[in-house]
Amino acid sequence: MVVKRIFTLQTSRYYTSTTVFHTPLHLLDLLQLSIHHRSHKLAHQSHAQILVLGFDQNAFLTTRLVSAYATSGNLTNSRLVFDSIAVKNVFLWNSLINGYAKHHAFDEAFALFHEMVRSNVLPDDYTLATLSKISAEVEDLFSGKLVHAKSIESGFVSDVVIGNSLMSMYCKCGELGEARKLFDEMPQRNLSSWNVIIAGCAASENCISHTHLWDIFRQMQTQGFKPNAFTIASILPVCGSNTGKWDYGMELHCFLVKNELDLKMDSDVYMGSSLIDMYSRSNRVVLSRRVFDQMKCRNIFVWTAMIKSYVQNGAPEEALSLFHEMQVKAGIAPNKVSLVSVLPTCSSLAGLIGGKQIHSFTIKMDLNHEVSLCNALIDMYSKCGSLGYARRVFDDGAFNKDSISWSSMISAYGIHGRGEDAVTMYHKMLQLGTKPDMITVVGVLSACSKSGLVDEGLSIYDSLMNKHGLKPTVEICACVVDMLGRSGQLDQAIEFIRDMPVEPSPSVWGALLSASIIHGNSMTRDLAYKCLVELEPENPSNYISLSNLYASYRRWDAVAEMRTMMKERGLRKVPGCSWITISGKTYSFYVADKAHPSSSLIYAILDDLMSIMKGDSSPDFDVLT
Repeated sequence: MVVKRIFTLQTSRYYTSTTVFHTPLHLLDLLQLSIHHRSHKLAHQSHAQILVLGFDQNAFLTTRLVSAYATSGNLTNSRLVFDSIAVKNVFLWNSLINGYAKHHAFDEAFALFHEMVRSNVLPDDYTLATLSKISAEVEDLFSGKLVHAKSIESGFVSDVVIGNSLMSMYCKCGELGEARKLFDEMPQRNLSSWNVIIAGCAASENCISHTHLWDIFRQMQTQGFKPNAFTIASILPVCGSNTGKWDYGMELHCFLVKNELDLKMDSDVYMGSSLIDMYSRSNRVVLSRRVFDQMKCRNIFVWTAMIKSYVQNGAPEEALSLFHEMQVKAGIAPNKVSLVSVLPTCSSLAGLIGGKQIHSFTIKMDLNHEVSLCNALIDMYSKCGSLGYARRVFDDGAFNKDSISWSSMISAYGIHGRGEDAVTMYHKMLQLGTKPDMITVVGVLSACSKSGLVDEGLSIYDSLMNKHGLKPTVEICACVVDMLGRSGQLDQAIEFIRDMPVEPSPSVWGALLSASIIHGNSMTRDLAYKCLVELEPENPSNYISLSNLYASYRRWDAVAEMRTMMKERGLRKVPGCSWITISGKTYSFYVADKAHPSSSLIYAILDDLMSIMKGDSSPDFDVLT
């Protein structure tokens, strides 16, 4: 008789009980206990008892023992137990393969699978489903197709679980067509089958896939499958454009409430975050906040979603206030994503001091090695006017720079009019083997444009098209037009527009319009304006720009005509906004704004200053008192 002391966890304290183990059933219970508590000590003690009692070749016990060691993180012992078994069944192979998969040892999992096949052990549905998930995790299409072929060979391809896993793999590997083909051929489907194909269509950037998405969603309900919270959460990212073709976000929200799938926002934080994000992308920040306020349970992701919503919708003050409330009232420490989300408010509102405080916080939390956070810091410092701090973050060897890091620093030099430094950094990036993307190209060409480096900019553009095989986008072409136009080469700019491989966008004609105004070329100006109005008939900025131009020439009849056209079309320009920070408090002012309690005094001072600048009078110091 063997006496064994077990340690179990209850109410955060260990207590002991004395139990006698002399059967495999008792040992199975002990192994299950070690798996439940992820206890390597219990697994090791169980192993000792198995050896003492001579059960070291028992298929049930050894399979559970392999899982126990793997769950506690000791894959070495799992492999030792596995290798000690003379006759291995499929369940033993599955236990070790699953252990490797859970600890992201994907190469070892596939190596073990190949060893399993060489040992003439037929995989079952669990084996194939696990390997399919691994292929999806690493986005290895070749391995995924091998698993698919093995599923057909083994006769498991009609299994609904394996079919769902294979569909998910194809979706994550960008092969939505293969996933749809597999979906159409499935003899049986469950709710997960529909969710997988819907999530795949929603994640695709192909508009045609989005069209198919709604057809599948309707077909799903027609065939008697009721969408659940996961279904709706998968579709919500497709919604969110107030002019979009697929703006069904509010309808989906109503569907959630009607079918009680929102759980009254008390536990499903993922669904709440998805709704906040959806309303944010459709510029309905008020509705985002309403969802946020209705949620009883808010974790860091929900707070971050709401902060990001305010930032994206031009409400930096609210974003900073919520960021402060999250820490002080809710007691939730910010993470990498929340810090990246709030950093843009520093460049637009909080200023350099606020940015430095967030930077200090990242160092304190040991997040200064995170690439996305460092990239956001570079962008923040450059927009706050501190190019030196931006470069110091960039030169820090604590993080591995990606293409966005280089693009951020190149754009920073361009913002500060240091085009030569931007070009130098661009060439250094190429020398170190980092491939340029669209953002990098726009950054360096914009820097060349602002600094008058036309030859350098055209040389970079030609090398990108011919040497690097990068296809020109509308944004890149707009930079080239702006570069040529600023230097006075308007004819070359028009010729470039005619030869563009993409259709000119408003940004292209806007660049030409600005250049023609600068150089006083009325013919080019009229051409650009005509094209702009045709492309954007509802954009008030086009009419305002031309109206101001006519006013500078004292063509008041043309000014009146522009104003009349705007009035007839119901167009109104968004008022400009300025802000100033005094004693740590930020004050915002719009055009003709009288909301400030001291607005009368402020306007009186401004009138006095205007008189001084015009030389009409001496300062009235009584106003200042």
